[in-house]
Amino acid sequence: MEIASKIDHTNLNPLATSADIKKLCDEARSFHFASVCVNPSFVSFAAQNLKDSDVKVCTVIGFPLGADTIDNKAASAAVAVDEGASEIDFVQNLAFVKEKKWDDLEDEIRAVVDSSNSVYTQDERKIVVKVILETCFLSDDEIVKCCQIAKKAGADFVKTSTGFASAANSGATEHAVSLMRKTVGDDFGVKASGGIRTKSDVLKMLAAGANRIGTSSGIKIISEK
Repeated sequence: MEIASKIDHTNLNPLATSADIKKLCDEARSFHFASVCVNPSFVSFAAQNLKDSDVKVCTVIGFPLGADTIDNKAASAAVAVDEGASEIDFVQNLAFVKEKKWDDLEDEIRAVVDSSNSVYTQDERKIVVKVILETCFLSDDEIVKCCQIAKKAGADFVKTSTGFASAANSGATEHAVSLMRKTVGDDFGVKASGGIRTKSDVLKMLAAGANRIGTSSGIKIISEK
């Protein structure tokens, strides 16, 4: 199984420097990772470094709390696409979920999807939008409902976690990934992220139904025998 092509090679460390992101991009280019996932301030820099490569630039919006306004999330996504991002991972508003404001959640996801794909790009990139559920805070019923809404609102992926949550077991779990895959079906993306550090972790998540992996341990993982 070709693992590298399923990995978003990630550095969201707030202390990351340009040198760190350059290294991330060089590694992604060499090993043909699916994308690099960087903070918004590094999107333009990463896009320039990965020009003419097969590696996409992914960034995060509303990260890591998900508590920004719908308008700000949509505007930030549009800016990121304009600066070179092809993939947007954004954190849903958890208050909407807990208050069962499902129409508001759908409006938020649709706003980010629409704004991401409204930006004129000469290379006509297809913008992939991933909704970060932060599953450690959700019940199974809430996970199912969020997946249904993400699909209805035009997103491309649901994603387990930010990796920044303070809750116990805050990363990806096989149970959550399996539930997400069962809910969205075979024609939709599921990204497992958070606490994935070994090849064994990756294989478990892929077996559970993930088709994309977010990790900052990509080089270590693909170097394992």
